Amino acid sequence: MIGARPLLNRCSGRISYKGLDATPGGLMFQRLFFVLCVLAAAALPAPPVSATDERPLTVFAAASMREAMEAIADAFEEETATKVVFSFAGTGTLARQVEAGAPADLFVSADAAWMDYVRDQDAVSADTIVEFASNGLVLVGLEESPVLELSPENLHAVLETGRLAMADPETVPAGRYGKAALVTLGLWPAVSARLAPMENVRIALASVARGDAPLALVYRTDAMVEPAVAVVAELPQQSHPPIRYLAALTSSRTHPAAPAFLEFLNGPRAREILHSLGFLTDKVN
Repeated sequence: MIGARPLLNRCSGRISYKGLDATPGGLMFQRLFFVLCVLAAAALPAPPVSATDERPLTVFAAASMREAMEAIADAFEEETATKVVFSFAGTGTLARQVEAGAPADLFVSADAAWMDYVRDQDAVSADTIVEFASNGLVLVGLEESPVLELSPENLHAVLETGRLAMADPETVPAGRYGKAALVTLGLWPAVSARLAPMENVRIALASVARGDAPLALVYRTDAMVEPAVAVVAELPQQSHPPIRYLAALTSSRTHPAAPAFLEFLNGPRAREILHSLGFLTDKVN
């Protein structure tokens, strides 16, 4: 009641409230009223689901996986109604962001070295790391470019007035694989002074598509998604370490569907999508 104030009962030491009925009948009425309020509250409709529960799943993925990851995410959303959003960039750039605690639920790496790095920094859960795809390397030129026989002389001739675009061999997986292949094939001395290192492999691909560079060293799957380029040479698989795509749950993940997406990524539907886009899936664990 408005205006009620506590008074100390000098005999019992208990607090009573002036203006409130403290008789047995009054107390019973108050208890009954309380029970009715609780039951009424329980009968009210549940509050709407908060926007936080509907937030999308966030995946940081290597740039070379863009089309594949987007197609896999669409299939996953069809099955689960969970939306997936991406941040695509060079694997090294993403690894540093994951290490710094960026809000990613999954990390997809284009090589084992960067996955090992974030694992050692406790930025991903080590027991969730899976390898799910592989790839190949090619040299591309503008559409309708002739086939190029791989030799120091031929490369020198093509690059005499231009540069070889490729992902940075110091930090980006595609560049590391590419340099290893060129070294193995005895071609590195012919191109090392004519390199145009790029932040990621898709930028290298775009430089040829725009006509800024005569050649680019890219993944086979990159060449398949860019109609303005043509494959002029394939680099033998044995010339470089196996190209390994790995995924893991991040230590900072918050989305409850993250484990399900990781499982889906390593499952038959995702493998079907990857294979259709030129990725190798038969020989990975």
